[in-house]
Amino acid sequence: MRLGVVPASLKPAAYVKRGRMISSAGSGRASPTNWLDDNFWIKKAYHEWRAPLIVNSNWWLAFHNDPAVPREVVLGHRPALGAVGITDWQVRRAAWLVRRTLEWKARLERQDDQAGITRAGVWLRDTAAKMFNVSRLPQADCDTLSTTPSYTDPDAHKIIVMLHDWFYAVDVLEEDKRVLQPAEIERRLLAVVADADGRLKRGEIAPAVGVLTADDRDRWTENLGHLLSLSPVNHDVLRTVNHSLFALSLDPYTYVPPSSTPAQAGSPVPEPNTVSELTAHLHNIRSGPTPRPGHNRWYDKAYTLVVESNTRAGATGEHSPCDALVPSIGAEFAVVESIDEDAFPPLLPEGRMPNVEAVGGWERLEWVVDERIRKECDEAEKRVKIIVEDSDQGLLWFTDYGAEWIKNEARLSTDAYIQMAMQLAWYRTRGCFTATYETALTRLFKNGRTETIRTLSADSRAFVLAMVDPKSTPQARQSLLRRAVQTHTSLTRHAATGRGIDRHLLGLRLMLDASARERHDLFDDELFTLSQTWKLSTSGLSEGHQFRGTGFGAAYPDGYGINSPSTITFGIECKFSSPLTSTEVFKAAIIEALADMKTTCLTANAHL
Repeated sequence: MRLGVVPASLKPAAYVKRGRMISSAGSGRASPTNWLDDNFWIKKAYHEWRAPLIVNSNWWLAFHNDPAVPREVVLGHRPALGAVGITDWQVRRAAWLVRRTLEWKARLERQDDQAGITRAGVWLRDTAAKMFNVSRLPQADCDTLSTTPSYTDPDAHKIIVMLHDWFYAVDVLEEDKRVLQPAEIERRLLAVVADADGRLKRGEIAPAVGVLTADDRDRWTENLGHLLSLSPVNHDVLRTVNHSLFALSLDPYTYVPPSSTPAQAGSPVPEPNTVSELTAHLHNIRSGPTPRPGHNRWYDKAYTLVVESNTRAGATGEHSPCDALVPSIGAEFAVVESIDEDAFPPLLPEGRMPNVEAVGGWERLEWVVDERIRKECDEAEKRVKIIVEDSDQGLLWFTDYGAEWIKNEARLSTDAYIQMAMQLAWYRTRGCFTATYETALTRLFKNGRTETIRTLSADSRAFVLAMVDPKSTPQARQSLLRRAVQTHTSLTRHAATGRGIDRHLLGLRLMLDASARERHDLFDDELFTLSQTWKLSTSGLSEGHQFRGTGFGAAYPDGYGINSPSTITFGIECKFSSPLTSTEVFKAAIIEALADMKTTCLTANAHL
């Protein structure tokens, strides 16, 4: 214990003075909203990191299938339109999701209660706008965000559509910002599909510029600089991509792992809602198919809808503009209402492309490339493939009991209970404890982002040790579980209300004058470093019940990234290259922990 380090040498007055100087530098006033978001957070948490966004930083989530889509389409039996690999139902669902997403945006701007504004209050209203019309821009040492386009900017009314690595811009808003009707969005998407079909038949091959966004950030910075030097056209294309509302990836396939079992004879797709089928769905949203990962995506975009040929859909996004909860709320709104078939014209017989020659409201975005860029795209794909193949991603659906049993029978907080299960699973698989990160949203505050809930505590440690001690009684274990849950609940409340410690300590550390080599014993202490080495990084990424699965990457090569929303479902990611981690082993450990915890509660209660 080093309790003396903090009070002995921290100098609050000096820190406050320096903090005021930094927050007001060049403006003559204090931070307009909060010191963390205005000055440090995006830079330190995201933009200074140079690792590729794919797997490491971007979040991903899978939507439930739309009940309006016929089962034979979901099973992959719908013929594609022409040679392009896209199906009519795929385009229809994409058009519906685009329309619903834009409707959510419009309702938020009107502060419509149905869009969830009362649930998240001021925080949602101010934060939701940040997921639209923005991209991350690579720069040497530290990235930045693209500038927000003006209301009159034509690009601000468009979405980017990616198909076979080609880029298109599609107008989806009227000049007065009214959202186009679903049928008109569908017509314009079909026109894009028809154009891509013709290009494929003529033997054209798109330069895979999008895969460069999945590369190391400094490498992407160099390549973007060269790309922009080739032609003013590339400046225009990049500006449209950055200023567009969001992106849509139309994937000309339904991703199926080689080892999967078809749902029925002749079906290319496994039975929906099986673990193998859902794992494939999540994999494709995150990184595309294993043979060619990173294609047909723009990983710098804050929000991308991904729709496969059998209408499976999901979303992925760059994390820095806003936390993943925000787009998940928008996605829930988009998915919760099924396709309204009355909003569309009847589909043509299978495989027939409708006549869309006269349809306007869309344009090609054509990158000007040279041999260097083509080679860099090939090399980037190789590097991305190594990252994706090293990602041990899995999904655990725990069905023995659920949140209702935890709340009503065990009478414990579901989130805290699940966190204790993960603590126990970690200890059983590693024989030690680790600093554990759980996300708390500080949405009570204007521009609030996140704070850390430190799951590993003296009480959680005592509970875990009791669970692995054969001499410990069920009553003692249950008592320690309740204490650990109470402590975790208290830590959660403190973090959500601005009384956590990690963002405060970050601010103090950043106030040190690096140019003067100013240091502090606390931040040099090895225990402080260990306490922020989040080998177990966890989050309830999404809100709502419209998602089949979610995920994000592990923070450390020998750690886990685990998303566990309100139901007992775990999206787990780690690295095959680490001998210390395994998704399958950790899934088994979580199952064992949850079973043992229930037994503990039932046995202890039986002796009351």
